[in-house]
Amino acid sequence: MDTNASRQKIEEIERLLASETREEVRQGLELTISEIARHGTESAQDLFGALTSLFYIDPLDRPDLKPCLDEAIDLVIGLGDRVIPTLLERLNDSDLKAQIVIANVLGRLGADAVGPLLDAYHTTDDPGKRSFILYALGHVRSPRAARGLPELLEAAQAKDRNLRDTATRAIGRIFEWIPPGEIPPGEIEKIVEVLRANLADSSSGIRAKAIRSLGKLARFGHLSKEQCLWLYDTLQLVIGSDDRHNWDRAYIVRKEAQEAIGHCVHLVQADE
Repeated sequence: MDTNASRQKIEEIERLLASETREEVRQGLELTISEIARHGTESAQDLFGALTSLFYIDPLDRPDLKPCLDEAIDLVIGLGDRVIPTLLERLNDSDLKAQIVIANVLGRLGADAVGPLLDAYHTTDDPGKRSFILYALGHVRSPRAARGLPELLEAAQAKDRNLRDTATRAIGRIFEWIPPGEIPPGEIEKIVEVLRANLADSSSGIRAKAIRSLGKLARFGHLSKEQCLWLYDTLQLVIGSDDRHNWDRAYIVRKEAQEAIGHCVHLVQADE
């Protein structure tokens, strides 16, 4: 394919992907898939900007374009780790909708994204940027995400509420993919202590996420028997099932506690 013909094809795809009509956007995606099939992922590099422009789609405003957004995400992920640096740049420059999509894409790119994400975390002091970086880290489905535990624990104690919120939730998410016993007991104790402190946070959302993360640590076999017993007693207090009836007044917190309690109840019953 000659250079002029290639340029014309790219311009046609860019025009279609920028359209307001679902039919033309769909056609642009089909042409992109065709180009990748014919020339490999290298050809899609030239279309990266047009593909990521679809990340700005608001599915609530344009539900008809949601399938197109999902397909654009899959195509970008298919380009592999070469797109990570550019995605990290756009994470800083995009609006909220696109930032969430980009963070999800970075997470889905997997273990290869962990190092660049942590590098990006340390090159900024901006709590908002750090929040999206840790949000992405929490979506990495690989034990390698454990490399980010020091940053997550630091952020879970940050003054900024959104950063604290994001980190508190991400801690539990990454433990879904870490084999039990891989993190030393002393480190688990530090993690439990940080999450324990966040159970008293003024934000009900952070208290709920601390409970969710503690529940995931229990569910995926990272807590000792003693820690599970402590968690069970704490959750009983949160939902008001103990003799003191001093429950958390926020429904979302009690709801998370009710769900998490099931992950350690078997140890409690075995101890009786």
